[in-house]
Amino acid sequence: MLFTKTKKEAPADEVSRNAELLIRGGFIHKEMSGVYSYLPLGLRVFNKIISIIREEMNNIGGQEVLLGALQDKSTWEPTNQWNDNEVDVWFKTKLKNETELGLAVTHEAPMTKMLTEFIRSYKDLPKAIYHFQIKFRNEIRAKSGIMRTREFIMKDLYSFNINEKNHLEFYEKAKEAYKNIFKRVGIGHITYLTFASGGMFSKFSHEFQTLTSTGEDTIYINEENNIAINKEVFTDKIKKSLGLSGNFKEAKAVEVGNIFTLGTKFSDALNLKYQTEGGENKSVFMGSYGIGPGRVMGTVVEVLSDDKGIIWPSSIAPFTVHLLALGDDKEISKEAVKVYESLLKANIEVLFDDRTGMSAGEKFADADLLGIPWRAVVSTRSISEGGIEIKKRSEEKGKVIPLDELLKMLASK
Repeated sequence: MLFTKTKKEAPADEVSRNAELLIRGGFIHKEMSGVYSYLPLGLRVFNKIISIIREEMNNIGGQEVLLGALQDKSTWEPTNQWNDNEVDVWFKTKLKNETELGLAVTHEAPMTKMLTEFIRSYKDLPKAIYHFQIKFRNEIRAKSGIMRTREFIMKDLYSFNINEKNHLEFYEKAKEAYKNIFKRVGIGHITYLTFASGGMFSKFSHEFQTLTSTGEDTIYINEENNIAINKEVFTDKIKKSLGLSGNFKEAKAVEVGNIFTLGTKFSDALNLKYQTEGGENKSVFMGSYGIGPGRVMGTVVEVLSDDKGIIWPSSIAPFTVHLLALGDDKEISKEAVKVYESLLKANIEVLFDDRTGMSAGEKFADADLLGIPWRAVVSTRSISEGGIEIKKRSEEKGKVIPLDELLKMLASK
């Protein structure tokens, strides 16, 4: 039995659609502004997104580790990023002996520092190391639900190569991996590779921007080349350097991932060197690749929902099918349990709504809010017609089919 419950209203201070629907559906719980807990339904979605990201990172040679969330001041001083004028979103604290620590904003410096103990020679390269770790950012305003929070899990991968040429070869693989991720979670058709500023890490970067009217960013889309430019760097000079001409369409979007070249900024500062075949010491050439599973999840809700609730893509839905028993008599209950047990035996993920004392309308409303891809209904009518009524969340009408046909259909999804 799920301990969460659906709600008719979201907290009054929530202005984002993703937070409203996820809270009402019992996917997340708001701890405070910018901090959310993932409840059983939400955690199932979150972990499926992580699994997709992990598969794609492994496919391009990534190796998973887990670094700490507490960071030493001395790790960030060589790049001048402990300075609040450079990185203004630090959460900082002190040990009892007054040693200053930071709660992880990102992990470029700690990862580089760690690799100084493992890279000595060109034979130790290339490396692609990633992890899923909590980040803390002291955002002035956290108003976009789980798309912009003060505490969140980020997947960051760092690549280490002998030179820029080898780095760029990996960089292109990472681009394709990110495109695969967004396609697999259901937003690839509205997500654009976007040329942008590199912010605090590099001069320029590539973002992946998903179109949504509630987006924080403005991008200019070049549909002929299926690429976009962020408004902050949108100039004729940039267009020319990218070899882009023709029409650009302005659109609102939200950033769901970014990749950028670090070069030798961190390896120079933290003395990450390797010895060439000829005995020369050179700085390792680096890249950084970030994506937040929670931000992806929130974005999916923003763009794949309707006036009734969420419409989860099957790849990340908490369950494949939502089974409803309508009515409280024993025959319906017995038949619904039979269907439920058959689904479980067939290894089909099923959420079973066997609550009593609730109207059909209430159960249908909850099913629409939760947004599970398929709704299966056992009722007096479905039994009389010899089966179960099955309906896709994105469609208006369903049909009654026998149990064996239901199992066969859902097993292929």
